Amino acid sequence: MTRRRARLALEDGSSFEGWACGAEGVAAGEVVFNTSMTGYQEVLTDPSYAGQIVTMTCPEIGNYGTTALDAESRRPFVAGFIVRECSEVASNWRSSATLPDFLRAHDIVALSGIDTRALTRRLRSGGVLRGAIGTGDVSVDTLVDRARQSPPMEGQDLVRAVTCAQPFAFGGSTGAPLAVENGIATDREFLLPGGVAGPRAEAPGHRPLVAAYDFGMKWNILRRLAAHGCALRVFPGTAPASDVLALRPAGVFLSNGPGDPAALSYAVASVRTLVESGLPLFGICLGHQVLALALGGRTFKLKFGHRGGNHPVKDLETGRVEITSQNHGFAVEAGSLPPGVVVTHESLYDGTIEGLRHREAPVFSVQYHPEASPGPHDADYLFRRFLGAMRPPA
Repeated sequence: MTRRRARLALEDGSSFEGWACGAEGVAAGEVVFNTSMTGYQEVLTDPSYAGQIVTMTCPEIGNYGTTALDAESRRPFVAGFIVRECSEVASNWRSSATLPDFLRAHDIVALSGIDTRALTRRLRSGGVLRGAIGTGDVSVDTLVDRARQSPPMEGQDLVRAVTCAQPFAFGGSTGAPLAVENGIATDREFLLPGGVAGPRAEAPGHRPLVAAYDFGMKWNILRRLAAHGCALRVFPGTAPASDVLALRPAGVFLSNGPGDPAALSYAVASVRTLVESGLPLFGICLGHQVLALALGGRTFKLKFGHRGGNHPVKDLETGRVEITSQNHGFAVEAGSLPPGVVVTHESLYDGTIEGLRHREAPVFSVQYHPEASPGPHDADYLFRRFLGAMRPPA
């Protein structure tokens, strides 16, 4: 196969030259790095990466190919992709396409053959930078200009670009509204988005109905909630609280997603109303940040973010340390939370807030990803905690 030249240029004027391993063209966005050794397809299809060019620090990526079974959303949302070495073969019986074929099929501009260690050091030392990848004869100056013209992540509302268009049932053979009685759904089957049949929930009989806000949700969150005995109705991230309350759910889930949480005034207002309703709430990642804002806290942008599958987090209430999957560039500001909110988890990397709960209301959240995909399953107990917080049938 004839290799095509490609290069990355950053807004500070630096550049890296390598080979194209995806689609032709130019792509710009915030350049970030992920330290996961596996799970590249889950990273590519995680909507939280919208607007970002993801650099994988593991030196070889793509050796087990790609498969629809590992997708975490309806399509990839990354702005671009960078690896040290991109495998042209897929050594995996499950694979339906090689990584380069997957990237080209989804029109993702990607770069291989550069020193990803040097790029990662630059981002970690100076902070994330905007960048642009270009294939062919595009000049460094053109790419630097393109990088500088791309919008900064601060102030961006990217939820509207990745959320579902309409509410849908993660349950019921037709996707129609579920039969609900006292916050309990009475259906016994559920569908994955797109109509793919999923396994039956582990809990027998009736299941608590959860209204889930899709701010850019990974599908494994729905799978884990269902496996723990929940039926789900998924709402767009822009849905008003009144739509959710009209469903009479047993609890409300707030998903992960991309962009700046401070730009989501509509989501913050809805979550504030839901907290006041007394319903149990559970938030993950962006959902955690939105909940903190609704409770009166503030958020800020991290220097280079937390992205990978090996981040240690301490549960401050039990002393237990969890190894967690993470993907975020913003965090809740320490000291900004009101007295009624307790910090429950802390990053052992930099001390940032990784979890919180309300002292009185049945409300809690974490900054990391208990659903994994990719990553360890240390924090799966949080789904059981949410289940326990929901009201029993009247």
